Amino acid sequence: MYDFSTKMRSLRPSAIREILKNMSDPEMISFAGGNPAVECFPIPDIRRYSEKILAEQPVKMLLYSTTEGIASLRESVLRFANRYGKISGPEDDVAILSGSQQAMDFIARLFCNEGDTVIAEDPSFVGALNSFRACGAKTVGVPMEADGVDLEKLEAAFAANPRPKLFYVIPNFQNPTGLVTSLAKRKAIYELAVKYNVPVLEDNPYGELRFEGDYVPPIKSFDEKGMVIYCGSFSKILAPGMRLAYMIANRQIVEKIVTIKQCSDTHTNTWSQMVCDEWLRGSDTEGHIAAIRKVYQRKCNLMLSEMDRHFSKKVTYTRPTGGMFLWATLPDGVDMLEFVKQAQARKVAVVPGNAFLCDEDASSQCFRLNYSTPSDEDIVRGIGILGKLTEEFCG
Repeated sequence: MYDFSTKMRSLRPSAIREILKNMSDPEMISFAGGNPAVECFPIPDIRRYSEKILAEQPVKMLLYSTTEGIASLRESVLRFANRYGKISGPEDDVAILSGSQQAMDFIARLFCNEGDTVIAEDPSFVGALNSFRACGAKTVGVPMEADGVDLEKLEAAFAANPRPKLFYVIPNFQNPTGLVTSLAKRKAIYELAVKYNVPVLEDNPYGELRFEGDYVPPIKSFDEKGMVIYCGSFSKILAPGMRLAYMIANRQIVEKIVTIKQCSDTHTNTWSQMVCDEWLRGSDTEGHIAAIRKVYQRKCNLMLSEMDRHFSKKVTYTRPTGGMFLWATLPDGVDMLEFVKQAQARKVAVVPGNAFLCDEDASSQCFRLNYSTPSDEDIVRGIGILGKLTEEFCG
């Protein structure tokens, strides 16, 4: 009946969103989502700053704003992003966006033509992969090792003809694996990007959620050639419903992104921006983030201890040092999709690993679990159910 565009005909819905559509059952325990822990939202701060802004600057709050973001927030964001060490350079600029997903969408529109290739870690964040695919690009995956992407295979992908348009990477507590790219590999990724002239899209929504180990500088901190586009988010440390993210990149890129945004939503929500600015300037953000880390460390350790106790020893899984996810792998020969289906039938939702693969038709032995959203009670009960299922499937 409808003559949809070729690009939309080939675009598949997010497997995660499809699973979450079926989550209305109050008995369902979900390890499938990627929401922050709601108990970590700074609700009193948001309420106080909202009231202050409404009392003092109601017209500004309720009017249109500038496309690149409110000037004072852009200054606050740069101070926040650079507080551990210099990320932005003299040729860089910052734009405030409506969530990290918008950054993925805009970068895909800016760089990708029909038939182009985008390189990504395999597995990778499905939202970004779908943005590249929506622009007609082919997503090609490079396998992950314990300390990040396989550099030898990454270089081979960069050297391919035609040259890929972009490399997408999540160095901190990667979604879906929870892995961290080592400092040595971050430097090597940048060197390869310069050597082969492949821009890097560095997505860092989880970097503030480190609860073990030391801070590792972003790839962007090595950038002297304008090759790295850095994306940060306030969804995991403030509130996801405020839809606030930022991009730090060479000024030429930011100017193009601003033009694309003018064709999309004109500007990011003014209220959210003003509240975030007040929060960054007037609250103990470091104390707040430290409190979030403690909550996530406890939840992660609880999930891991329950998995150690109940899961078949034939199942392996990552042991994250931050972020929101861990990645479990079933033995070869086990039907992962049937496992996920049976888990949902027993009122536990996880995400099948094939949803995160660059090749949409490839198979996987893995599934993703989220520990930030469920309660402690649900973690214990849900992992117990999954543990029995692993024994049935794996022995």
